[in-house]
Amino acid sequence: MKYTFKTQVRVRYVEVDQSGFVYNGNYATYYEVARSEALRDMGYTYKKMEDDGIIMPLVNQYSRFHKPAYYDDLLTIITTVPKLPEARIRFEYEIFNQKNEKINSGYNELIFLNAEKRRPQRAPQWFIDLFIKYAEENA
Repeated sequence: MKYTFKTQVRVRYVEVDQSGFVYNGNYATYYEVARSEALRDMGYTYKKMEDDGIIMPLVNQYSRFHKPAYYDDLLTIITTVPKLPEARIRFEYEIFNQKNEKINSGYNELIFLNAEKRRPQRAPQWFIDLFIKYAEENA
């Protein structure tokens, strides 16, 4: 069971380096935008998560660059959560340019952390239920 979501971002001038390509560090920001919007699509926001006493720090990230992106490109980011979250959740990303060419792929993993105790915890059952609902609706 997996959940997939699509969002778009336009490359801003500040995101390109002297070569004219999107600077590699900006892909982490694109992943963050896509992840936040995917959670919002499921009806859950980082703000609500913090209000519920959960934080989700990043523990692992990988990015592969296939082709460069340029200023003013409209990028489509497909975000997939490939399996039910447990104590960690994995988000996978594919980024395409307006010619539908894959320019980047990668993933990151975050853990569910009790904000007060600063200790790992399993994903809350209501979050798993929400994930299942949206995965089934988007199957």
